[in-house]
Amino acid sequence: MKKIHTLLMLLTLCSFGAHKFYVSIFKIEHSVKKQRIEITTRIFIDDLNAALKKNYSAVTHLGEPTESVQDVQLVNRYLNEHFWVFVNGKKMPYQYVSHEYEDNVLIGYYKINGVTKVSSIKVQNTTLIEISDQQQNVVQSQFNGKKQSLLLTSETTSGVLK
Repeated sequence: MKKIHTLLMLLTLCSFGAHKFYVSIFKIEHSVKKQRIEITTRIFIDDLNAALKKNYSAVTHLGEPTESVQDVQLVNRYLNEHFWVFVNGKKMPYQYVSHEYEDNVLIGYYKINGVTKVSSIKVQNTTLIEISDQQQNVVQSQFNGKKQSLLLTSETTSGVLK
């Protein structure tokens, strides 16, 4: 847990300029009241642009005045191909809600509707691993009154939260 807090602090500090480490954060929470899973992603814009260029040969302008609807759609396509969520053993598609920027980090908001009860969440996450083998994807979760975390890397791309 201490390691994850250190990574979060480094991500915050690095959001003020160029970065030399590769960390993304995926926060997954179950809202009993809204009967849904809420997902927040925090990904460095330059790494995401590089991944989109490598995977789709597309030049994107995330976080710039020239950002297009197609740029955002490509981000969502990329995440759907590299970040999967299984709730109670079933792969669940998530829906894009919105996004915003904080310095050089894209913050994305997603949801999975119709989730009344959660006994487990499995996450498969290969986001940005093709850009750097040092990429670390931190998954934080909160459901059933418990907070848990996973550290996913190129060597361990999935994990289960119970």
